[in-house]
Amino acid sequence: MTLPDVTLGREPYELTTTALGYGAMSLAGAYGPISDEAALALLHDVYDRGVIFLDTANIYGLGVSETILGTFLRGRRHEFMVATKAGIDPSGEAGKRRQNGKPEHLREQIELSLRRLGTDYVDLYYLHRPDPEVPIEESVGTLGELVEAGKVRSIGLSEVTAEEIRRAHQVHPVTAVQSEWSVFARDVERYVLPTVAELGIGFVAFSPVGRGILTDHFDAAGLAESDTRRKFPWFSPENLTHNDAVAAQLRQAAAGLGIPAAGLALAWLYRKAARIGADLATIPGTRYTSHMDELLRGVDFELDADAEAQLDSLADQVHGDRSFDPMWVSGGREGLLPR
Repeated sequence: MTLPDVTLGREPYELTTTALGYGAMSLAGAYGPISDEAALALLHDVYDRGVIFLDTANIYGLGVSETILGTFLRGRRHEFMVATKAGIDPSGEAGKRRQNGKPEHLREQIELSLRRLGTDYVDLYYLHRPDPEVPIEESVGTLGELVEAGKVRSIGLSEVTAEEIRRAHQVHPVTAVQSEWSVFARDVERYVLPTVAELGIGFVAFSPVGRGILTDHFDAAGLAESDTRRKFPWFSPENLTHNDAVAAQLRQAAAGLGIPAAGLALAWLYRKAARIGADLATIPGTRYTSHMDELLRGVDFELDADAEAQLDSLADQVHGDRSFDPMWVSGGREGLLPR
C-alpha cells in the first residue's frame, strides 16, 4: 500500500513524511529482547511497507537504538526522515533519570547521536523533556543554533504544556510536538492539540496502542516481571486485569468491524486529529512485522461516528496514571494533563 503523507510544521522548517512512522525504542529491548539481526530485518520490513519516518532517542538502550538505526541507514540515509531526542540525562538509572536542558548538554548529545546514526544531520531534534531548572527558551535557543549549524533540520518538543509550546515557538519555530496519545491516554486533547493546530505545528503520537494493551495479541498473564511496562501504573498488578478488560471492549469492536484492534486504535486517532485540525503522525513501536501489518490497516480505515463514540468512553474507565513519573501524571502539569 502507499502510505499517506503528513506535513509537520510550516516553512521554512516543515517536514513531509509518512503519517505512520516507527518508534525505535523497541529495538533497545524495552519490551523484550531482540537481536541486532532481527532488528535490522524488521527495519527492512518496515521500509518495504513504505514507512520512512524513524523515531529514536539517545537514551533508548543508552545509544543502542541509534546505533542499530545507523547500521540500517548506511547507504540509504536520504530516503528517511530521522528524529532523535536529548534532554534526559543518560547517566542516571533508568526510571530515575533527571531532565537536562542545559545548552552544553544538548550540544554534546547531538554530536554523540550523529556519530551513532552515521549521519551529519537529523531531520527532527526534540527536547525530550523540559528541564524545570532551565528556561525552555534557553534550551530551544540552543536547538535553534544547531539548526543554523546544519546539524538539525527542524526542532521538536516532547511532553510539554500548551504554555511551554507557545514560549518555545516564539524563540524558534517548532515543527512537531510529541506526546502520548491513544484511546487510553487523552490528556493532550484539552490544551496541547488545539495549541499545535492553531500554531501550525505537527503532532507526533507515541504509544498510540497503549504500549501494546490496545492490540489483539496483548497477554496480561504473560507479561514478564522484567518487562519495562511493569513500572507503569496501567500494568501494575492491582490495575492490569481491570485495564485489560477495558481494552477488550476495543478488541470486540475491532472484530465487529473486521479490522485488527491495533488498526482500530490508530484509525480512531487519525479521525480525532482531523476533527481537531491537527497534522498527525503516529510512531508505534514493535518487534514483529506482523504487528506492523496490523497497524497499517488503521491508516486509511474509515471509522464511523458510532464506532468513534463507542471508544470515546474507554479512557474514563482506565485505572492508574499513564506514567510512573509524578511530573507527568494527572494533575502534575497544568496545561498538558488535566482532563
